[in-house]
Amino acid sequence: MFVSYKWLSEYVNLGGMPAKELAEKITRSGIEVEGIEVLGEGVKGVVIGHVLEKEKHLNADKLNVCQVDIGEEEPVQIICGAPNVDKDQKVAVAKVGAVLPGNFKIKKAKLRGEASNGMICSLQELGIESKLVAKEYAEGIFVFPNDVTPGEDALAQLNLDDEVLELGLTPNRSDALSMLGVAYEVAAILDTDVKLPNIEFEEAGERAEDWIKVSIEAKEDNPIYIARVVKNVKIGPSPLWMQTRLIAEGIRPHNNVVDITNYVLLEYGQPLHAFDYDRLGTKEIVVRRAQDGETFVTLDDTERTLSSEHLLITNGKEGVALAGVMGGANSEVVEDTTNVLIESAYFDGQRVRQASKDHGLRSEASARFEKGVDPNRLQAAADRAAELMAKYAGGEVLAGSVIAGDIDLEPKVVTLTLEKLNRVLGMELQKEEVEDIFRRLQFGVKTDNDQFIVTVPTRRGDITIPEDLVEEVARLYGYDNLPTTVPEGATYPGGLTDYQKKRRAVRRFLEGAGLNQAITYTLTSEKKAKEYALETRDLIKLAMPMSEERAYLRLSILPQLLEAISYNNARQIDSLGLYEVGSVFLKEAGEQLPREEEHLAGALTGVWEENQWQGEKKAVDFFVAKGILEGLFAKLGLAERISFERAQADGMHPGRTAAVVLDGERIGLVGQVHPQKAKELDVKETYVFEVKLGPVFAAKTEGVTYEPIPRFPSITRDIALVVNADVQAGALQQIIREAGGSLLKEVHVFDVYEGEHVEAGKKSIAFSLKYFDPNKTLTDEEVVKVHDHVLEALRDQAGAELRS
Repeated sequence: MFVSYKWLSEYVNLGGMPAKELAEKITRSGIEVEGIEVLGEGVKGVVIGHVLEKEKHLNADKLNVCQVDIGEEEPVQIICGAPNVDKDQKVAVAKVGAVLPGNFKIKKAKLRGEASNGMICSLQELGIESKLVAKEYAEGIFVFPNDVTPGEDALAQLNLDDEVLELGLTPNRSDALSMLGVAYEVAAILDTDVKLPNIEFEEAGERAEDWIKVSIEAKEDNPIYIARVVKNVKIGPSPLWMQTRLIAEGIRPHNNVVDITNYVLLEYGQPLHAFDYDRLGTKEIVVRRAQDGETFVTLDDTERTLSSEHLLITNGKEGVALAGVMGGANSEVVEDTTNVLIESAYFDGQRVRQASKDHGLRSEASARFEKGVDPNRLQAAADRAAELMAKYAGGEVLAGSVIAGDIDLEPKVVTLTLEKLNRVLGMELQKEEVEDIFRRLQFGVKTDNDQFIVTVPTRRGDITIPEDLVEEVARLYGYDNLPTTVPEGATYPGGLTDYQKKRRAVRRFLEGAGLNQAITYTLTSEKKAKEYALETRDLIKLAMPMSEERAYLRLSILPQLLEAISYNNARQIDSLGLYEVGSVFLKEAGEQLPREEEHLAGALTGVWEENQWQGEKKAVDFFVAKGILEGLFAKLGLAERISFERAQADGMHPGRTAAVVLDGERIGLVGQVHPQKAKELDVKETYVFEVKLGPVFAAKTEGVTYEPIPRFPSITRDIALVVNADVQAGALQQIIREAGGSLLKEVHVFDVYEGEHVEAGKKSIAFSLKYFDPNKTLTDEEVVKVHDHVLEALRDQAGAELRS
């Protein structure tokens, strides 16, 4: 909700309090002021000018030479290219030396040989958004419609000397969706009165009930409907002060009748709609549910297909408005409208929200109906609109209102005891203090001993139980004034669980390795939800998804990380390493809700390491991704229990993908994204990994042990083995470790060869083995005995032969 400081001051005496101070008080009372916009900030030197003469520029077809009176001794000459500039207009002029938004300074200039001493301004040039400028001034300069004096401050006339407070309202505070609602709030804070608009107008001899009949078929959706009729209106621009207030609130002016309905909506919080009475087609309004498949053309000239879930205002034959959302093109107020029907009604919020959501039509009116309007303002809002139409559109208000249905207008009565109030707040407030707070809120209150019987105005529909009253007292008393107390009883130091410590260690390690943390959507499309899943499960669809692209819970994090890689690649960020620790959602048989499982995923692409001064550049490859995981598992104390096995997976390169195995259980995968998939995503060569964190963090690890620096030398033996081409190096390494026993401390691959010197269908893999005994120097005989046992195991279990 945007609140104009100057407009608010018409209802509440602000005592000249700065807007910043007022915002602080409102925030401390429970409604957050998210920001203050100073309209016209930084703009100076803009005055009202009177165009005395206008002639075509001799050397430019699209320029005009204007003589403009700006309240000084002599008129000034200004060159203007606006198509709508003309003689006798009152316009906004930025004088020489003026400053416009963006710190744009006006200087003397020569345009095609003619001197120009200033600039005739459009509203956009004065800092008003184009979407808020009335259509007649969307192209060209602004012309003042009212009588103004040359030389006066143009910003004051345009309300650009105002400040606008932006309120961040919670859903329960729908009462503050109007200027009067905010006025009641501010009056309570400042302990002052609210000055309500004084509605006065003369009624014509004719009665409204002779012009229109109203009937309601859907009484639950529309308990009450009020109609007023104003005849002989003259459509034209609304007063400038009204236009500028609407602009400050983010609403574009249209014409006097439409602007008045919008103005009253902002003032009272009650949405209104103005129908062209003569275009209704009948003298009847019927409110009913739409029929399935019924069509209706709204004000935006879009044909809407309705359902029985939508509430429709009709003329008894066809729809003329989608209740609470948007009017119809067939009854729109246009330039030749002379008679107007004003609608002021109470529509069910859920019904309005359904139509608004189904048709993607979000409006100021629908937002207020959804959150709830004050039924006691229906008549006042209709009367206020009628008064303004009589005053600013020259209309005649027909006598009386046509009212169909009824609604409970009685305020709620809520009781609260002083004992409960003080117990909940931890205070010792006196009865008189509490009564005073309810008085400031303009709640009726009676006291029976220590019990407060509070009559809550209908404008505060959020207050229904005693706890609501406790909150009202607390916020008006001042949260800062509530006493602070130290908790009693035993205290325990906080700390992280073992799971949390390991999760934090994972994040620190990966960030230390050069990856950046990403946080992606857990919601995705049906296609992406199935990709890269470590477990095959049925998909879980949301009951009310935001869109089809966010309709399913994910089974893997990788599709979202690849989206992020693709997004960055498209913006020329080619080298990237991302990781995410997040949840996937697994459907369990017989369970309504899915099981949430935490995974670690990463994606790497481009250059991994580059030393330009050495001309060295290393691209990401499979071993970089695998090495990151190996380092991580070593950090977690699981290096000896993790292995990598060749694997196949959809969307992954068939020869560069491995399964991550912990104690024989497959817990993840690592490898290259399939080139075809990379092409679809428009990414370069990319490597990914995803691991289940549950089994990793649950694995028991030995405590850290320290050994003294070896005093005795080690012995290294290198072996080159010839094996079948499909034998994996990891399998050979495992055999070597088991056969080497306690003396074998290290084993690693240092060469792989396939070629003309090796038999077809075979390959050579070379390993380096290190033997060591911490208690003595090993003899050749001891090493040979263990080494022969290793070779024998390799020959028996893998068919490996020493390469000659």
